[in-house]
Order: sequence, then C-alpha cells, then structure tokens
Amino acid sequence: MIPLRHPPLEGQIRIPSGCAISGVFHKDGKTESGRRIIDSIALMHDRSNGLGGGFAGYGIYPEYKELYALHIFYLDQNVKQDCEEFIREHFDLANAGEIKTRNIAEIRDAPKIWRYFIFPHAYKLDSSELDEREYVAECVFAINRRFEGKAAVFSSGKNMGVFKANAFPEDVGRFYMLEDYSGYAWTAHGRYPTNTPGWWGGAHPFSLLDYSVVHNGEISSYDANRRNVEMFGYDCKLRTDTEVITYIFDYLTRREGLTFEEASAVVAAPFWSTIELMPDDEKEFYTYLRKRYHALLINGPFSIILGFTGGMLVLGDRLKLRSMVVAEHGDTFYAASEESAIRLIQPELDRTWAPDAGEAIIVKLYKEGE
Repeated sequence: MIPLRHPPLEGQIRIPSGCAISGVFHKDGKTESGRRIIDSIALMHDRSNGLGGGFAGYGIYPEYKELYALHIFYLDQNVKQDCEEFIREHFDLANAGEIKTRNIAEIRDAPKIWRYFIFPHAYKLDSSELDEREYVAECVFAINRRFEGKAAVFSSGKNMGVFKANAFPEDVGRFYMLEDYSGYAWTAHGRYPTNTPGWWGGAHPFSLLDYSVVHNGEISSYDANRRNVEMFGYDCKLRTDTEVITYIFDYLTRREGLTFEEASAVVAAPFWSTIELMPDDEKEFYTYLRKRYHALLINGPFSIILGFTGGMLVLGDRLKLRSMVVAEHGDTFYAASEESAIRLIQPELDRTWAPDAGEAIIVKLYKEGE
C-alpha cells in the first residue's frame, strides 16, 4: 500500500501571494487606537516573513493638526545634526523628539527614530514660488538625496503618521506602542519581499505628504513607471517597487488634478478591448487617460490600500491576481487580504464583498450635516 502523503501546511512553504494588507476607516470620524489593526494584520502572520511590517494612522496628531509631521530614520547618528540644520533652515519647528518605542526581543538594531512638527518658513515658501505641499515634498526629497543611506524621511503628512520596521507587523505595532495613538483610519502591512531587500526604509507603508500606500503584489512595470515619475522630480531611493505607486497617485491627483477615480483608471486602466465596448463619451475619456498617462499604467499582480487625509482607496489590478475583501459595519469600512482578518476584529458585518478587477473602492469622511 502506498502511504498517504499530506500536503505541506502554510508556513512550511513559500506563499506566492505573500504579503498582507489591512485597513479600517471610520466614515463618521470616530477614532480608535491601533489595537484592532494590529490584531487584524497579525492574523495573516504567515503571509509575511519578518522582513518588513508597518502601519499608517490618520487623525493621530490633533494637537498639531495644522503642522507637517516628519518621521525620520537616522541610520547614521553622525548626520542627525546636519539634517536638523536643514530642517531649521527651511521650516519653523514647533516640536521635536524621539518617537517613543518599547524594547522588545523581536526587534534589534533599530535606528534612531525622530519626529518633527514643522511648517514652512513664510519667506522661504514665498521665494520658492511653490505651493505649500510642493515645498514640503521637495524638502523631503532633498533630505533623502543628501543623506541617502544615512537618514530617511519616511512620513511627512499633516495629522497622520507612518510607523514601520524590519520585522513582523504585530511586533512593529508593539514596538511603536500604537495602542497609545488614536485615529479615524488605520492601514497595515506584513511584508514578504521577493525581489528587493528587507530593511527599515523598504517596509510599507510608503508615504509622501498625507498619501500612504500598502501593497500586496509585484510591479512588473516598475522601471517604466519609475523613469516616468523621475522626469517630474520624484526620487525612488527606497529600493522597492511599491514606492513608485505613492508617487504616481501624488502626481496624478495633487499635480495633475485628477480625481481618485480617474487616477485609478490610469493605474489599473481598462483593456483596449473593454474601452471599445463603452458608450462614445466614456470611450473618448478612457482613451484620453490611457494615451495621456500610458507610462503610469501599473502592470503585474497587485492589491493596494491608499490612505489620504479624509479618505481611503482600495484598488486591485486589472486581472484580479491578488486577493482583496472589503466590508462595512455601520459607519466603519474594512479592507483586508483575507475576510478572516476583518471578521476577527468585527464578527458582525452589514455587507462583505470582493471588488471587481480594477474597481476602485473609495470611502471618505462624512461631510458636515450628513
């Protein structure tokens, strides 16, 4: 008799769809600590391998909500003074200090992690002839260029912050003590890097200003996408394909003025065969987007959660090659790679569904009076 052979269990083999993402968004503006988002991403532990985890929280700095919060990794302590001189030269500094963390055995060799609440010097901003957000973005890129490999700005938005490390996500959450923060939106990521190194700066989320991206998948069009955004002044210095997604959305929405729906139709553009079947007005519009922004179409399997001030966007690739489940309970929206990661933190749900290929799901805070 031939003995039965049991298939290997998860955790004993490489998971080709590895990486996990999760998000919680309160449309009514209610805030919650980082406890539930940690629990949600921890359930998908076997999707990552300990080489990167992170979180983004929105509404977490109400006392400094009009200021930009720079989170900086100092990989080389010798550049801290020079970096701070650059910050003081370009910004009014309201507060600064090391981000509070706890010592845990799972995270070793952590860099110094500092936070600066800043606002552009008025005279510097006026002389730059840039708008406020562009000025901040240019300064972020300048710091990352000047101190490449020694210091990295990894979060730069108002009333939001990114917290990430080279570790499993649940350990990252404990390390940063996210139970002490309170926000109306949270995103999380557990990383399983395949083509790029695992390091602190390469963990997700990737952020610029108030935009943050967590991503499951692989960007096969990375080189074309990167070359295109670099023509417009974006620097890809963090050695991973996901970084470029953040810059594409920033370019399309902040610089080009597209809506998030329109930007999604660029990133996960309909196939030409689908466009041909559309009514004439839609056909004309989607043809324009595909031709105008052809180099910003993202190819390869992906599902992403994009956080931004007052909203969250969920998007998958054109062939639905990566899993994504979304759900609602009352005024709260959930998204995750697996439904179990939602059910764990909210067992009773009003609605649960899987978005179609290339379908953008966008939720925003209620307007006054809604």
